[in-house]
Amino acid sequence: MCSMCFMTPCHPRCPNAPEPVVVRTCSRCADGIMEGEAYLDSDEGPICEECLSDMTVKEYLEYVGEKLATA
Repeated sequence: MCSMCFMTPCHPRCPNAPEPVVVRTCSRCADGIMEGEAYLDSDEGPICEECLSDMTVKEYLEYVGEKLATA
């Protein structure tokens, strides 16, 4: 048990906690996608959840090779 956070394993915010492991790199922002984080595994490369939430529906559709139909 950790002497600072009293948890096993350490709480992620504890100074004794190990550094998070980067397992992928976002193809849009180039930030690391940490172990346990959600991401989109696209043909263009992985996209982090933050970049996905910043995209408009139109941008997302264009990114995956689709487009809106016009009536």
